[in-house]
Amino acid sequence: MKTPDKSFFAPAKAWKYLTRKPVTIPMDDILTTPREASDRYRGFHVNDWEKCIGCGTCSKICPTDAITMIEFTELPDVEGSKPQRPSIDYGRCSFCGLCVDICTTGSLQMTKEYLHISKDPNSFFFIPTDEGIHLKKEPLGYIRDENSDLLGLEREEMEIDPPEVRKTSFIEMVKGFSKEQAIKEASRCVDCSICEKTCPAHMNIADYIRDIYTNDLETGLKDLYKTNPLPAVCGRMCTHKCETVCSIGHRGEPVAIRWLKRYIVDNVPQEKYSEILNQEIIKKANAKVAIIGAGPAGLSAAYFLSLMGYEITIYEEKNRPGGVLNYGGPSYRLPDNAFEQDVNYIKSLGVKIITNTKVGKDITLEELREKFDVIFASTGFNKGRKLPIEGADHEKVYDSLTILEDMKNYVRGEGPKPYIPKSLVVIGGGNVAMDVARSMLRLQNLENGESEVHVLSLERTFDEMPADEDEIVEGKEEGVNFHPGWGPVKVIVEDGKLKGVLFKKCVEVFDENGRFNPKYDESKTMMVEGDMVVMTVGQAPDYSYLPEDIQNKMTIERGKVKTNEYGQVEGVPWLFAGGDIVNGPDIIHGVADGHRAAQGIDKYIMEEKVI
Repeated sequence: MKTPDKSFFAPAKAWKYLTRKPVTIPMDDILTTPREASDRYRGFHVNDWEKCIGCGTCSKICPTDAITMIEFTELPDVEGSKPQRPSIDYGRCSFCGLCVDICTTGSLQMTKEYLHISKDPNSFFFIPTDEGIHLKKEPLGYIRDENSDLLGLEREEMEIDPPEVRKTSFIEMVKGFSKEQAIKEASRCVDCSICEKTCPAHMNIADYIRDIYTNDLETGLKDLYKTNPLPAVCGRMCTHKCETVCSIGHRGEPVAIRWLKRYIVDNVPQEKYSEILNQEIIKKANAKVAIIGAGPAGLSAAYFLSLMGYEITIYEEKNRPGGVLNYGGPSYRLPDNAFEQDVNYIKSLGVKIITNTKVGKDITLEELREKFDVIFASTGFNKGRKLPIEGADHEKVYDSLTILEDMKNYVRGEGPKPYIPKSLVVIGGGNVAMDVARSMLRLQNLENGESEVHVLSLERTFDEMPADEDEIVEGKEEGVNFHPGWGPVKVIVEDGKLKGVLFKKCVEVFDENGRFNPKYDESKTMMVEGDMVVMTVGQAPDYSYLPEDIQNKMTIERGKVKTNEYGQVEGVPWLFAGGDIVNGPDIIHGVADGHRAAQGIDKYIMEEKVI
C-alpha cells in the first residue's frame, strides 16, 4: 500500500486550533438538528445488493466480529455469487472502515449518518441495503481510495518467451511462477470460494491457494488430488472458468488460479507423490471396470475407481493415452512430460492402459461385456469436421484434428513431416483454430524462415471470438493475420491446385434469440490466397463401436449421449458415459464427469451385489 506524501510541517497545522473557541452543542440540538458529519466520516453502512456477491470478505476482516453473513432464500444461488448479504451488529462495530476497504465489488459503503437512539437493542442489528439504517438516502461519508484499498488488483506477471523465440520453438513458452511470485499471487485471494461452484470439478481452490501462501505444497498436492487427478494438465490447459467469476475480478485482474495450480505440481517431485498422497487401497472391490478411451474423463474415472478398489482396464485406440490431450494440445502449451506426470501416477495405482486397441475393431463391446462388470465410455469427439462447401474435398483441405495430430507426432519425432504450406488459411475463431494457426506458423518459420497464416472467423470482433484472449494476443505477436467477420463461400481450386478461399462479409452471427444464425452482406467478398486450408469448425463423435441394438436402447441427441447425473446411460444400466460425448469438449468437465461416473459405477455395482 502506498503511503501518501506529507509535508514535514504537517503537524504544525493542528496549532491553529489552540486559539479557537470550543464548540459546545446542546443535547436537544444534537437530536433534532444534528450537525453534518465531515466528508470522510465513518457512519452507518449502506450496501448495494445488486453489486454485492455475498463473498463475505467484509465479515472475515472485521476486527470486532461485528459482521455476520446472512443467507436469503429469495436471492438466486448462481455462479459468481452466494445468496448471502452482510449484517452488522452496531453493538460491536468499531467503524474502522476495513470492511469498505476490502469490499471486492465496492457495494459496501459508509454514510455520514451517525445518530441512532433506541431502547430496542435489536434495532442495532442491521442488514444494510442501499437505504440506510433509517430507510432513507444519506450522503456517503468515508470512501475507499487507492491508498486504503486492501485488495491486490494486479496479477503477478508470468514469465513467457518473447514472440521472436516462440515462433520458432515448440518448447513450453510459459515458464511458471517462482516461489516468491506464487506466494504473492496467492496472497491476492480473499478465500471466498465463489470460484469453486463454477469449476465443473468443484476443486478445493481456496484450500490449495492457502497452501501455497503458507508454503505447504505437500498439503496443496493432497487438496488438488481430492477432485482432480490431472492437475499438471489443468494447470496449463484448463479453460479456467473459475477465473471468470473470481471476486477480485470485479475491480481488478482475477487471481491466476490456473497458474497457481501448476505451481504446486511443478514443485513437488513426482517420485514423492505416492508417499505424500498415501492413497493405499485398503479393500478390494472384487469387480472389474472397462474404460473405452484414455482421455480426461476416462483417466479421471480410472483414478477414482482404482481408489475404491476396482480393477480397471482402459482401452485406447491411439499409441499414447490422453485422447485430445495427446494430439490436441500443442507442445508449446502442454509438453508431453507434464501429461505423463499425471498419467504415470494414475498407472502407479494399478490402472492398466492397453493402447493401439480400438473397441469395435480389435475387440468388440460384447467381449468387454463378458469380461467386465461395467463399461465406461469416454470416446470423445474424435472426428474432425469440414464445411460442406465447394472445394472442401481437395487433398490440401484438412479438418483440425487430423492436422493437429500430424503436427504433434512430427514434433515428437514419431511421424512424417506434414505438408508445410507457404500460406495457410484457417477457418474458425476458437482455441482449436489458434492451436492450428500457431503450430503451423512455427513449422513455417522453422522450414522457410518466414510465415503466412490467416485466421478468418464469422465473429466480427475479437471480443466475439470464442478463443481465449491470450491466445489471440499471443497469436498476433507471433505473426498470425486475423480477419474477423468473414464467412467462407468456396475453396478455390484451379487446374487441381488449391489457390485459396473466397469469403463473404458476415454482418451478424446470432439472431435476436441468441441462436447461431449468421447473416451476410453478399455484396462484400474477399479472396484469401493459400496453398492449404484447415477447417476448425467443430468435432463429431464416433459411435461405431456400439452395436445397433445397444444404440437403439440409448438416447443420443445432437451427438451427445443422454445419461443420469452419475453418467449412467439411460436404457443401458451397465453402460456409463462421460466427457465430450455427454457434455461437449472441455478438459475439466471431463475430469468432473469421470469423478461422478466413478461414484455412480460404485453405487451400481454395490447395489447389484446386494441384490
